[in-house]
Amino acid sequence: MSAPPPEPAAPRPRRLSLLRELSLADAITLANGAAGMGSVLLSMAYVASGERAAMWAAIGLLPLALVFDVLDGTVARWRRRSSPYGADLDSLADIVSFGVAPAAIAFALGMRGLADGLVLIYFVGCGISRLARFNVTAEALMTDAGKVSHFEGTPIPTSVGLVLLLAVAFAMDAVGDALWLGEVRLGPVALHPLVLLYAASGTAMVSATLKIPKP
Repeated sequence: MSAPPPEPAAPRPRRLSLLRELSLADAITLANGAAGMGSVLLSMAYVASGERAAMWAAIGLLPLALVFDVLDGTVARWRRRSSPYGADLDSLADIVSFGVAPAAIAFALGMRGLADGLVLIYFVGCGISRLARFNVTAEALMTDAGKVSHFEGTPIPTSVGLVLLLAVAFAMDAVGDALWLGEVRLGPVALHPLVLLYAASGTAMVSATLKIPKP
């Protein structure tokens, strides 16, 4: 009795070449993340040196990151080319530019108490969770036109609004010890009430009841 023929070998997974697969939209997404990281470094430079120009640059990079965030989707639709990296790159860039960078700016401008830090960590955690949920649910929210119908919770780029508010405070020298709403101390724990805007923003991001139409 002859032996059965050997089973065909499983196809080898296709190797993804980062440079070969990277699209123009992906490059714009990376520019978004680069702007966010630049903002973080400039916030650190401001803490170290007190140079106002560093803080203005840190603030200014985030609206630029927002432009890149809008532009990458526009370019992807225009070129009608899907990328294996697109969704993941977008989420990773967004958490740097609209999560970590706004938190770094808040810290640099005076929200440095223990309670402030916990709130800022909560804010970034909410941003990460919000982006993860969007990636998981995007297909279920897709319309017949191939677009996501709405956001559940506020999109993470809305944190740029917090940064613009802090820009006004910075222009008025209402930072550091002069931060709006002052400071509350509970024993050794310091809280600047202004940081609660970050708590509200983070909570709105992860809310399942807020339905925001997607343009």
